[in-house]
Amino acid sequence: MSRPERMRRIDGAMKKVLSEAIPTLKDPRIGFVTVTTVETSRDLDHAKVWLSVFGTEKQRERTLAALEGAAGVLQARVNRELKLRRTPQLEFVYDRAVEHGVRLTHLIDELAPADGDDDAPG
Repeated sequence: MSRPERMRRIDGAMKKVLSEAIPTLKDPRIGFVTVTTVETSRDLDHAKVWLSVFGTEKQRERTLAALEGAAGVLQARVNRELKLRRTPQLEFVYDRAVEHGVRLTHLIDELAPADGDDDAPG
C-alpha cells in the first residue's frame, strides 16, 4: 500500500532537513553520511532515518552511535524548521542497499568482457 501524499511530503521535508543538518554536527566520529530515506509514522511519533555511510564497518558503527547521541539536536532542528504538530523521535538505520548496489556493479564489471578484445571489429 502506498503512503499518503501528506506523509510523503513530510518524509521528503525531514530528509532535506536532516541531510543539511548532519554535516554541520561537530562530532568527529561522524563520517561521510547520506540520508537515503525517511519513513515517518502517521502519528508523527517516530521516524526511521535510513543512512548510507561511507567507510569500514567500524566507521559505520561509530557514525551511527554519534548520530544516536545527536538525535536530540537533530530533532530540535526538525522541529524548528518544519513546525510539525509533533516532532518524531529519530531512529537511525544503516541502509545496505547502496552497499549491495556497489557489490553488484563490481561483480558485473568482473564478468563483462574487457574493451579491446581481439574479436572486436577494426
